[in-house]
Amino acid sequence: MSNYTAPIRRVDTARGHHYVDANGTRVPGVTTILSGGLPKAALINWAGKATAEYAIDNWAALGELSPAKRLEKLQKARYEEKDRAAKRGTEVHNLAERLVRGDEVEVPDELAGHVESYVAFLDAWQVQPVHIEITVMSHRHGYAGTLDLIADFPLGVPGIDKECPRLLVDLKTNRSGIFGETALQLAGYRYADTYVDPDGAEQPMIPVDGCAAVHVRADGADLIPVTAGPVQHRQLLYAQQVAEFDKGSRDLVGNPAVPPRSVPRRRLEILREEAAA
Repeated sequence: MSNYTAPIRRVDTARGHHYVDANGTRVPGVTTILSGGLPKAALINWAGKATAEYAIDNWAALGELSPAKRLEKLQKARYEEKDRAAKRGTEVHNLAERLVRGDEVEVPDELAGHVESYVAFLDAWQVQPVHIEITVMSHRHGYAGTLDLIADFPLGVPGIDKECPRLLVDLKTNRSGIFGETALQLAGYRYADTYVDPDGAEQPMIPVDGCAAVHVRADGADLIPVTAGPVQHRQLLYAQQVAEFDKGSRDLVGNPAVPPRSVPRRRLEILREEAAA
């Protein structure tokens, strides 16, 4: 059992969000745990690809810069692409949340395709929302997170033997599709102990029949079942331990040891045998 004090609260900032307990102590988030506890081999390839694409697209402009400025631009290029993708994802999430609630929304032209795809998904599956974007907390294991949607699917879902299954759903808007770590993310939410209600109080977590991701793109949206059971939850906890180690690993290495006495440094002479005449 962790030492965090209920109720847990999500704090939104200009650069994202984090979680604190009743005493103001920061609580690790599920996505932060996964970022620090899982290898990201795909990101290495993505970083090189994003940098190369930026260089090709901005070849003339880069050529007018000094070598130092050119290097600085290229070093930051992949983050600009990542920030644009993150901003698009956040905006789509926010609009999707309002759509699920039944609100009328004004959609920017650049997001119209994504929003239309999400509306078509809701209509096609006749999704019945139960909870939308709620904060969850695991006091047993010391992590928090925000899930996108818990909803009933009255038309059924392939692979789930129930007439109207209740699913925990995460929305993804990246171009690459659904990565395997989504299973650990959803398992973290699914097996949390509590969720935070609209009044800020913690309530027992809502059980679900399964988990899924919705891959929302400008040209469509797919419901993708995700295996997120006890095994995946245990693997999340392994990743949590690795992230905790990585965060404090430098503290395991001490300062150079000082010898008990000081001695003058000896200069070694290297003797070379003269080459035979």
